Amino acid sequence: MAQAADKQQGVLQSLDKWTIVIYLTLLVFGWISVCGASYTYGSTDIFSLDTRSGMQIVWIGTSIALGFILLMMDDRIYNTFSYVIYALLLILLFVTIFNPHEIKGSRSWLVLGPLRLQPAEFAKFATALAISKLMSTYGFDMHRWKDFGMALAVIFVPMLFIVAQKETGSALVYLSFFLMLYREGMKGGILFTGVAMVIYFVIGIKYEHIMLFDTPTSVGQFVVLLLVQSFTLIMLSIYCKAHREARILAGTAIVVTLFFLAFAEYVIPFNLIWIQLLLTVSLILYLLYRALATRLRSYFFIALFAFGSAGFFYSADHVLNHVLKEHQRVRINVLLGLEEDLAGAGYNVHQSEIAIGSGGLKGKGFLNGTQTKLKFVPEQDTDFIFCTVGEEEGFLGSAGVLLLFLALILRLIYLAERQPFTFGRVYGYCVLSVFLFHVFINVGMVLGLTPVIGIPLPFFSYGGSSLWGFTLLLFIFLRIDASRNLKHR
Repeated sequence: MAQAADKQQGVLQSLDKWTIVIYLTLLVFGWISVCGASYTYGSTDIFSLDTRSGMQIVWIGTSIALGFILLMMDDRIYNTFSYVIYALLLILLFVTIFNPHEIKGSRSWLVLGPLRLQPAEFAKFATALAISKLMSTYGFDMHRWKDFGMALAVIFVPMLFIVAQKETGSALVYLSFFLMLYREGMKGGILFTGVAMVIYFVIGIKYEHIMLFDTPTSVGQFVVLLLVQSFTLIMLSIYCKAHREARILAGTAIVVTLFFLAFAEYVIPFNLIWIQLLLTVSLILYLLYRALATRLRSYFFIALFAFGSAGFFYSADHVLNHVLKEHQRVRINVLLGLEEDLAGAGYNVHQSEIAIGSGGLKGKGFLNGTQTKLKFVPEQDTDFIFCTVGEEEGFLGSAGVLLLFLALILRLIYLAERQPFTFGRVYGYCVLSVFLFHVFINVGMVLGLTPVIGIPLPFFSYGGSSLWGFTLLLFIFLRIDASRNLKHR
């Protein structure tokens, strides 16, 4: 008993106090924001359990208690039972698909009397534990396709279940684990491919109906195919060290493109996309030939990148125009500036921008916001709660909140890097990735910079599921970090 007490005392002394201070500070500012967002003129009791602000105090109190319990548990439990916890959450996610209760078009909530729980929020820490366990297994090699495929399966299985619950926003959060995979040795080309796909989609869709000079050529398709060729040649130069080869291919493509561009402009107008497709296919065939001739797999993978890039763009266009539902398509078009639906899909973002802009430098003061008090902003105490910060606390308050999140992110990087074991480091970067994704996307969608996918702002958005989920993520890591010097693994 004395030994156990000494151990617990040692763990408490090893806790990272700065992270806990940041956590508590975010909780306080989060409650103030919920109070401001849910307050109704004439209300006299913001602490009543009949109000959102009163209930948020309950969620905060239970979260702090949950964090304390997590710190008191033996850290080996998280490693030992990682797969068990993951399996239980997968079962819960699967069962939720058939949940008869549909809330705002989603079946992601389990209704237990007065209590509503969203398993997708808890599946994040379970997935982080499982992938940390897998990647810390003896012999695991990120560069071996079998091991890498297993890691991807751990990430994608819960994603598929969550998508089946019609909760696409929560599912996209799991893509943040790719930041951790990159830190642990995943090839940069894979991460670059993901970024390239986003670039293709935005440019291709945004400029699809703009014609190039006096030719019947879509600027969007033309530029995307040019980018596919450019990115492919850059990868050829970097990964195959074929600098001269890449320059010759680039020069040839430029000469052919300029020749036919001049021909289409001054002689016979025709669609230059056919020339760009011919150049892209020729480049792919050349890379496949070089792969067979040199027996270097890099050529094959670069050819696969080029083929996948072109295939992705044309399939994305089909999905946008023929597969997505009307409201989803309108939402994307509004984000890209192709439509201005201020009364429909763009209403939330437009109203949140007005609220933030009206706050000015110092804000209107606590409970003095007009946009939020008059309920102009939908979901203003959940997904769009950052607009309350902007309106009541102004630019200075918003910047202060973002600096707090930045401090948390930097602290998590520091803690993750000092872990002596792979399990702790991988889990730490999973936590970091999830928080970074949530903050970036949530604040971005409130400002109209990212798609509106409906994910909460950590420790600010109203609700118990998200608050407990983030607390689980963070405090399990703090408990693992506190035992970093114990030699029991």
